[in-house]
Amino acid sequence: MKILRKSKIPPMFFLLAAFIFFSANSLYLLEGSDLTQKIGFRKVYQFDFDSVKKGPYLNLKSAILVNYENGEVIYAKNCNAVRPIASISKLVAAMVILDKGVDLQRTEKITKKDAYRSSRSRLRVGYELTLYDLLHAALLSSDNRATRALARATSGSIESFVKAMNRKVKQMGLKKTEFHDPTGLDPRNVSTAHEVAKILHYAYDYTLIAKITSKKKYRVKILNRKNTYRLMVNTNLFIHSPYKVLSGKTGYIQASDYCLTTLVRNKKGQRLTLVVLGVPGDKLRFREARKLIDWGFRTLAAT
Repeated sequence: MKILRKSKIPPMFFLLAAFIFFSANSLYLLEGSDLTQKIGFRKVYQFDFDSVKKGPYLNLKSAILVNYENGEVIYAKNCNAVRPIASISKLVAAMVILDKGVDLQRTEKITKKDAYRSSRSRLRVGYELTLYDLLHAALLSSDNRATRALARATSGSIESFVKAMNRKVKQMGLKKTEFHDPTGLDPRNVSTAHEVAKILHYAYDYTLIAKITSKKKYRVKILNRKNTYRLMVNTNLFIHSPYKVLSGKTGYIQASDYCLTTLVRNKKGQRLTLVVLGVPGDKLRFREARKLIDWGFRTLAAT
């Protein structure tokens, strides 16, 4: 639905119309309306739980599968349970970075503070990269050092950046999502499968996030080391499946187990949004996700 700004209809009509649409729990894209401008998005996503089916057995804590085209939830398991989401947090971090409107050709160095308890990284202390390349490292290889460097470069401090992340999810209307660090290493970074699916939908509306997270790999350039590059490989192994990955993000810390959210398209052009949280194994995460995606597309074909 598109509402023209020059309409003489009273603003209260728009709010009433929005209420009626949302009360039906369906996905509507209210583009250009007073409501979407107020919350800072061009689109507002809501899901319809009226057609949830039993689906396959999955070895995980919570999950959701959504028809991206109309917001219908096809499968849900404990989808409103609050759980740590690990590096899925970086999708919100990326949105905050891009919202700042900074020049992505600016450069930043990896500091000792960035590297402290950062998990594995191909970026050494002292390496200088563009923000554009740091964003690739953060989203593709889930690099925590890169994410911290981006947070500092765009907000001045990690604390200020995390506040911006929490403001962002409140704008999305997410009530169970909360952040305490930009990387997802903090187990207090929590959400639900339901809200993570919405996060992915909003992130997908950012052209650069979709572009980066759909790549198989990317070489970042180390500017202060002659002819030095580091290869960043997408941790979302769905990139090697028969489906086209349009966006997504993996996550893992001990408290969260293995997590994944991804938006994929089949050869017919149908799109499904998947979230699996709390899977007790790395490879199992992708097997269970594939099982659910395959079942989901079969279900669409039968309807």
